[in-house]
Amino acid sequence: MWIPTVKGVRTEKSVVYMNLIRRDQGETRLMASRNLESMQSIDAQLRLLVPGKVSEDDHLIEYDALLLDRFLDILQDLHGEDLRETVQECYELSADYESKQDTRKLEELGNVLTSLDPGDSIVVAKAFSHMLSLSNLAEEVQNAYRRREKTKKGDYTDENNATTESDIEETLKRLVVDLKISPEQVFDALKNQTVDLVFTAHPTQSVRRSLLQKHGRIRDCLTQLYAKNITPDDKHEVDEALQREIQAAFRTDEIRRTPPTPQDEMRAGMSYFHETIWKGVPKFLRRLDTALKNIGINERIPYNAPLVQFSSWMGGDRDGNPRVTSEVTRDVCLLARMMAANLYYSQIEDLMFELSMWRCSDELHVRAHELHRSSRRDAKHFIEFWKIIPPSEPYRVILGDVRDKIYETRERACQLLANGTSDIPEEATYTSVEKLLEPLELCYRSLCACGDRPIADGSLLDFLRQVSTFGLSLVRLDIRQESDRHTDVLDAITRYLEIGSYKEWPEERRQEWLLSELSGKRPLFGPDLPTTEEIADVLETFHVIAELPSDCFGAYIISMATTPSDVLAVELLQRECHVKKPLRVVPLFEKLADLEAAPAAVARLFSIDWYKNRINGKQEVMIGYSDSGKDAGRLSAAWQLYKAQEELVKVSKEYGVKLTMFHGRGGTVGRGGGPTHLAILSQPPETIHGSLRVTVQGEVIEQSFGEEHLCFRTLQRFTAATLEHGMHPPVSPKPEWRALLDEITVIATEEYRSIVFKEARFVEYFRLATPELEYGRMNIGSRPSKRKPSGGIESLRAIPWIFAWTQTRFHLPVWLGCGAAFKYAIEKDPKNLQMLQDMYNEWPFFRVTIDLVEMVFAKGDPGIAALYDKLLVSEELWSFGERLRANYEETKNLLLKIAGHKDLLEGDLCLKQQLKLRHSHITTLNVCQAYTLKRIRDPNYHVKLRPHISKEYMESSSKSAAELVKLNPTSDYAPGLEDTLILTMKGIAAGLQNTG
Repeated sequence: MWIPTVKGVRTEKSVVYMNLIRRDQGETRLMASRNLESMQSIDAQLRLLVPGKVSEDDHLIEYDALLLDRFLDILQDLHGEDLRETVQECYELSADYESKQDTRKLEELGNVLTSLDPGDSIVVAKAFSHMLSLSNLAEEVQNAYRRREKTKKGDYTDENNATTESDIEETLKRLVVDLKISPEQVFDALKNQTVDLVFTAHPTQSVRRSLLQKHGRIRDCLTQLYAKNITPDDKHEVDEALQREIQAAFRTDEIRRTPPTPQDEMRAGMSYFHETIWKGVPKFLRRLDTALKNIGINERIPYNAPLVQFSSWMGGDRDGNPRVTSEVTRDVCLLARMMAANLYYSQIEDLMFELSMWRCSDELHVRAHELHRSSRRDAKHFIEFWKIIPPSEPYRVILGDVRDKIYETRERACQLLANGTSDIPEEATYTSVEKLLEPLELCYRSLCACGDRPIADGSLLDFLRQVSTFGLSLVRLDIRQESDRHTDVLDAITRYLEIGSYKEWPEERRQEWLLSELSGKRPLFGPDLPTTEEIADVLETFHVIAELPSDCFGAYIISMATTPSDVLAVELLQRECHVKKPLRVVPLFEKLADLEAAPAAVARLFSIDWYKNRINGKQEVMIGYSDSGKDAGRLSAAWQLYKAQEELVKVSKEYGVKLTMFHGRGGTVGRGGGPTHLAILSQPPETIHGSLRVTVQGEVIEQSFGEEHLCFRTLQRFTAATLEHGMHPPVSPKPEWRALLDEITVIATEEYRSIVFKEARFVEYFRLATPELEYGRMNIGSRPSKRKPSGGIESLRAIPWIFAWTQTRFHLPVWLGCGAAFKYAIEKDPKNLQMLQDMYNEWPFFRVTIDLVEMVFAKGDPGIAALYDKLLVSEELWSFGERLRANYEETKNLLLKIAGHKDLLEGDLCLKQQLKLRHSHITTLNVCQAYTLKRIRDPNYHVKLRPHISKEYMESSSKSAAELVKLNPTSDYAPGLEDTLILTMKGIAAGLQNTG
């Protein structure tokens, strides 16, 4: 197959694709194809097709066209020209619909897609899903390129824009130069702040790890192809590698055939440490040292400064997930310790090679001499330095002992994980991070004392920083459990003691009993306590916490916490199960009413002397964005979260307690997602105060840590925004702004709840109009989609709730209630429109809230939602869907009025362009999904299939495209339908870049 050069003459497919882009984007200029063909550069041709202004550093369409061009070649080679033409026909029909909003084009597209036999249908759905993944990769490479160019020029974009982010060097300069804060104050604040990133296994990562790795290699190839110094031969070889990786990704089964276990989720999450985070942390801290030097600070960030920390919920979050047992928790803790030891072990020999010096301090000389004397034999199981190291290499003697203990630490964790026991004594291993740091600190001090500080500040400093950041457990595991489960345990204990039913006691009686027991020393129960399976699991979890090293664990989080007794109950259970170093207990407030009651509950907790003494002046409180949004809608939830934080800070100040807010944010806007730096900078003043914990969930982990440059950006934006929030807090809202928002969020909540919870047939409509019922077939998480098997919207988890509306491009949970609130304000007093516009222009919190809803509208399409209604919803509910779509349009227009925009995203042309490029792909998958759901759900819906069109590369092979349907032999749907449906779900999720 001829391989065109990257900037060479276009292939026929490139011409077709670019013509489609032009039509897709509603380009009105008439361009003679003759003129287009005469132009030499794809780049120049595509530039004519770009909507609006695009900067000179924009290569997105060029990247996109190249990847699609290569993929269509591969598709034709593998499955024949007829199938490629079908894919192009579908794209053309989608592009026609996108440019003219002509719903007849959706029907035509539906006819094409439903006429395909099962094997062809799977290939076409897979092709569009794959093309969207390629579009994402083109976008990532373009974003990285644009950032590099801006950094070279020192051009930092407007911080108010939702696509910009905090650059650490620029932030430091702004604080010192513009705000006149002394460099020493900035340095002091920086080295004392902490950002704790908490990885959660929330099931929103719909892409398999096998594909994520291939996507990474495609990104690398695309970046190399456009490098300025690439030779023709290199270009040819990289282009071949690019095609190889595109084909390998397309030939990989996208669908997880079995649900992941919590251990699988943990392994997937921890793989990012091995791939990017392990090396990314010291690299970022070095850049921070450089940025500090540029503002006149000649000190480095201390290696033990807790600047960045990592925690995890994977294997610890048992809220509504029966698959997370005490055994799973034990497994993931040991696995993390094994991974940490492995990473240290892989690096320690490099350090031994580097520290070959013989000059050392007396302190180190004595230690090395003692260790050498006690070394009796060669260690044949090591590849390097396996013979006894001579005392003339003292640093290597010290590090050799460190290596031996790391080796034993790893082997012991491995044996405990495999067999439950180990023949390696604990004293031969590292049991605390202090013991691992001590010899490394000794080496550092010695080098500095001998005039070798530049050597000390090399790999040894990086290693010290890694040990300080990751410890022996790599991440600290949080435990999360529902408050009702603790109540059940205590009820069993009080019944066993024959003192009544804890469940039936009022709050005062519960507190009184808990405090009396916490003040006493008697054990409350023995092995004869009658238990159910659920009660036994709670107690066994506490026993695992007691058994494993304390540095394995972080916080114990109580979901659905409402009262002080919920916190005291966990304190008592920790003591009863002999937890030597009790975990800090963190109440999680999620629903609107819980957020409103949170400050009073925390104040009652602080007023208890026993508890105040226990916490040592520090308290962590978690606030949930997902369930609050599901409970009241995004606008009301955002405002209540803002107010709850303000009140919690006031309460903490009153009692002299340092408060850390733990933000449980999802990836989507409906679950509190959005650009990180803006989310931080729009928090109320004094609520971060140099200490931030935040969840990194699902697909956001890949978006934040999937590549080295992404990892660097993520660490940079969290650090810079946290620093800026503390040293230059955002403005507080004016009293009249507060009053208006208080008033209109009541209207927003009423409107949202009147539809979601009170409309008699809403649940029926929701389940018919979206793929919610089919969500579980994606096998993207170990956790069930409902807290309880029966029940309506209230028992449905926030992720499938958002996922279902995202798939149909209607995004109802994000905007519902906003329109009613804004309409009420403007109708009550026309001057309120000006006030809302002032709030948008002057108040970061309100601006971010509106901008994110606007972005969601840009991703939405009520015409697509109408197609789902027409095909899947019973006729008597059509008027309800029409009412919701009218509400959608009204809300969108009011939002634009408040933002002062004529069109969606008019202030963010780059994002607008990115969405335009992918919408036609997504539309094809939406239509395919809607018609596939119709075929699954309606036994009377029959389609006439055309002859099979996909040609397999090996005609003699039995592995035709029809064989694809056999990958899922247990499906209870007609052949091929389940896989087609799942592929559309994954493709739409990739296209919208939000799963749940």
